[in-house]
Amino acid sequence: MNANRLSALYDRVADAPDAVNRLRRFMLDLAVRGKLVEQDPADEAASELLKRIMTKRAQLAEARVIRKPKPMERLDEPPFAIPPSWKWTRLGELAELVRGVSFPASAKSNEPADGLLPCLRSGNIQTSTVWDDLIYVPESVVKSAEKLVKSGDVLISIANSYALVGKCSIVCAMPYRATFGAFLAAIRFHFVLPEYAKSFLKSDFSSSAFRVGSSQTTNIANITFSTIRGHPFPLPPLAEQRRIVAKVDQLMALCDRMEETRAARADTRDRLTKASLARLTASDTDAAAFRGHARFAIHVLPALTARADQIPDLRQAILNLAVRGKLVEQDPADEPASALLTRIAAERARMVKAGTLRRRKPASRLDEPPFSLPENWFWARIREVASDRGHKVPDRPFTYIDVSAIDKKAGLISEPKVLDPDNAPSRARKVARQGDVVYSCVRPYLLNVAIIECDFDPPPIASTAFEVLNGHGLVLPRYTWMVLRSSFMIACVEKSQRGQAYPAINSTDFAVLPFPLPPLAEQRRIVAKVDELMGLFDRLEAGLDATDGTRNRLLVSLLQDTLAPSVYDATPGRLGHDPRSGAP
Repeated sequence: MNANRLSALYDRVADAPDAVNRLRRFMLDLAVRGKLVEQDPADEAASELLKRIMTKRAQLAEARVIRKPKPMERLDEPPFAIPPSWKWTRLGELAELVRGVSFPASAKSNEPADGLLPCLRSGNIQTSTVWDDLIYVPESVVKSAEKLVKSGDVLISIANSYALVGKCSIVCAMPYRATFGAFLAAIRFHFVLPEYAKSFLKSDFSSSAFRVGSSQTTNIANITFSTIRGHPFPLPPLAEQRRIVAKVDQLMALCDRMEETRAARADTRDRLTKASLARLTASDTDAAAFRGHARFAIHVLPALTARADQIPDLRQAILNLAVRGKLVEQDPADEPASALLTRIAAERARMVKAGTLRRRKPASRLDEPPFSLPENWFWARIREVASDRGHKVPDRPFTYIDVSAIDKKAGLISEPKVLDPDNAPSRARKVARQGDVVYSCVRPYLLNVAIIECDFDPPPIASTAFEVLNGHGLVLPRYTWMVLRSSFMIACVEKSQRGQAYPAINSTDFAVLPFPLPPLAEQRRIVAKVDELMGLFDRLEAGLDATDGTRNRLLVSLLQDTLAPSVYDATPGRLGHDPRSGAP
């Protein structure tokens, strides 16, 4: 394998999903199939190595150092092809397995003390720092010397979450006399390099086999010793094990450098993107500077946007521009927002007189507006531009709008439930109608904001977790939704909310939050422009997803072509010829 060639090719697919991790797994897969390094005819064959292992284990058993090995069932059908000099065996023929110690939770300590031993747990083998975050257990729980950790042990997690069961690590050095817990097992190989064994145990073949072979109770998966012992193991000659370990180390170091380069490139791209967007939304930007920033952003953002996960930042930037009056031009002929606010107040007064709206005290003026607005806009408060429709205890079937009915991405109500009054939750009290905007005041960081676009039958009732905003036909629901989803409103809510586990903002505090109100005609232009741009982002997102798929296919193809000869040459030590084909 040519590492420089691989590095050059990798630049073409660096942004493929999970590219470096997949490359690591692919290299391990090649290593344990005998396709990573060439075979050497001078190597002692694995069949002879296996005989030496069996002799060694028999001697240790006779000396009562280990238990007498149990005979293992032969493999009828090897899982995959390996070189002729290799040998398929089972893990239980190559190593001893030792289960960790059990101890009551009350016996462990987080601090060292006389009579206590360091104890490794599953968490210790998930990272490269095996000896960090130790616990300490009484020496009395260690009944024999085999329960002590030894240099060269391969520790494997035998009880853990489904995703982590089967994870392993090598004990390379022994800074302490230590033991290991019952959720771990030590695998002690004879004439098998622990580093090669670890590569095999971390390969997709082994990790998937252990997950499939594990039993699961509640959220804990378990691997039995019989599953580990019976696991098929491709045994290379000892000399080839050394070459494989050296090559794996070299390639993993290459992957580390690739990962660092990719992370640095992504970080630079992200910082440039955020800086470009921040310039567009800065509160103190004058018109000329804004036009310059906009031209720069239009020029560079397409090149910087290489991943679908960057699209939400672009969407957010557009919303921020929209509510600052920077997305469309102002028209002096538009009715100013101050006059629009007067019309809203008149409509509210009519509803109060008709008894359909509760009278509220006049809202105080904003002393310090959050940012500057165009001349024909107006800083209002939410309760000045929108009203709720009051409460009602359901007395007939109703369409229930709760958090589960919100499609956050589309900003719409999706698949609400129809309930009978007898099954009405205690929260089902807020009257809502077509054209209203609902905003969840409980855990507002989840951004459960939606427009009721449909004329639901039966009529909807919303949960009391929501504020229901009726813009009186003078504040467009789509524009209200944009304000509520903008960064500035999110910051205002975070400042006013209370609580830790379930933060919430109460109705009184929500009603007085600042609201940037444009003329009605400009609201329509803003909504049209935002919808146009969001459609472009949808297409860009779909294109990036398609590009990810292309990168993914290209990555697989490059790895196969660059790293993996498909078949073995019949001549020992050479690759590329299928001995079954009869071709020269």
